[in-house]
Amino acid sequence: MNPILSFENVSYHYPGAERPALDGVSLELHPGELCLLASLSGHGKSTLLRAASGLVPHFYGGRFAGTVRLGGLDTREHGPARLGAIAGALFQDPETQLVTSSVRAELSLSLESRGHGPTAVARGVEEVALALGIDALLSRSVHELSGGEQQRVALAAALAGGPSVLLLDEPTSQLDPVAGDELIGLLRRLNQEWETTILLAEHRLERCLSVADRVIALDRGRIAHDGDPASFLDWAGEAAPDLQTPGAKLFALSGLRPLPVGVRQARASLREQGLLISSGGVPAADGEASSPRGSTRRLGGAHRAAAATGSRGSAEALRMRGVWHEIRDGPAILRGVELRMKAGESVALMGRNGAGKSTLLRHLAGLLEPSRGRIECAGRVALLLQNPGDYFVHERVSDETSPQALAAAGLAPLAARNPRDLSGGERQRLALAIVAGDGEAPAVLALDEPTRGMDRAAKRELAGILRARAGTGQAVIVATHDPEFAAACADRAVLMADGRVIADGSASELLAGGWYFATETSRILGGAGGALLPEQGAELLRRGVALEAVA
Repeated sequence: MNPILSFENVSYHYPGAERPALDGVSLELHPGELCLLASLSGHGKSTLLRAASGLVPHFYGGRFAGTVRLGGLDTREHGPARLGAIAGALFQDPETQLVTSSVRAELSLSLESRGHGPTAVARGVEEVALALGIDALLSRSVHELSGGEQQRVALAAALAGGPSVLLLDEPTSQLDPVAGDELIGLLRRLNQEWETTILLAEHRLERCLSVADRVIALDRGRIAHDGDPASFLDWAGEAAPDLQTPGAKLFALSGLRPLPVGVRQARASLREQGLLISSGGVPAADGEASSPRGSTRRLGGAHRAAAATGSRGSAEALRMRGVWHEIRDGPAILRGVELRMKAGESVALMGRNGAGKSTLLRHLAGLLEPSRGRIECAGRVALLLQNPGDYFVHERVSDETSPQALAAAGLAPLAARNPRDLSGGERQRLALAIVAGDGEAPAVLALDEPTRGMDRAAKRELAGILRARAGTGQAVIVATHDPEFAAACADRAVLMADGRVIADGSASELLAGGWYFATETSRILGGAGGALLPEQGAELLRRGVALEAVA
């Protein structure tokens, strides 16, 4: 069988870059394969996908050597428009791929550009909208959507034409846990039933490793490993520990083998070894998370004042009192939100796409005014939004902020680069350095999905940075869909749904024992011992005592 995608000794330098982004890459993908791309940030995953779609070198320029063939077409001789009939693509910044005003028009355009008639267009829009759970969004403006909703719409546009190949760059990075799992299930179904070839770059490999046929790991633009998921985990444990999934790390730290490729395999292995006993029921919570609600007072808009001192003498950094955000002739996005944070507190803000997390953070920073209610802050709120590229106004990294801030962010070696050419994780760190500023530290640091494009090492580093800032007295609030990152960076977790705070308690209460808003370690152990991270779970398993966990 001829490959549907092939790379033959491909090397590529971005304009002005000293080292190659791809270095002698050769690989073949055959029809019906589902292949994962794994690497640390900046090691070539996005570039490989851009080369497969023809964007490299046609759009990005630079120096290109070797041959890429997609569906038998040489990408040097055919541009992205022609190649787009074979491959649908979704890249890290989905908002930049949306070109029309409404969701329905966006999906229709993808089909109309392939020559489909009105009937086929209507059917195709309806089918892909239902498949991705965005049928309720069809009449919405793409500019009113949350980041996760925009990601699903951009993916739907890529899927609508029924491409033979899907090139996906972190397609679940802005999706809530439920939507992320549903998307992976949809991709596997497309792969199995329609033989769609899928090349998928992900940092959160635990979401999709169990459905993959093959994993290709990149190191500095070269292929470092190419094999099945089990062999990849064994290789990563020796050569690239930061690419291990939490479940594999849990087993490795516990001295257990084989390393599991998913939660189901991990739990089965623990049962066989007598380390996990299913209780058959839902575990009782250690404590019931509170859902603070108070009366809503109409105050004619937002009034920001110096925050009061907490009842126990610790300074209050911010307080939201019955905050509503209502759209004229539309839904209420926030519904009487009550939230308090003390100085030095770190909070993970969680909830499904469209729950109101981003809107809440925008209110804290003063970008939006409440319809009703009051917000009190002890000082400046520094907000890092979902798209770090929005903060870049110069052509060189060195011009965006001070040398001291670049050094602190680990970006000094990249000072001469264009900030738009950095990897997703590097762009995020640069944007954080910009918003935090070089002057007086903000009273509140708010981040909206800051881990998009970040590998585990970068997430661990960012979690350390945020905890250090909290240690200096800054209140830190992070909206995230990543339970592992939430557990690493926050002591408290707030869960939102339909514009309301529905749970507010310790991170160990919210992130242990659940199905979706839970870390992989917690899902493997069923919440036993309140273990959230591999290190905590391994400590339990090393004792050799059977743990009782939910079935």
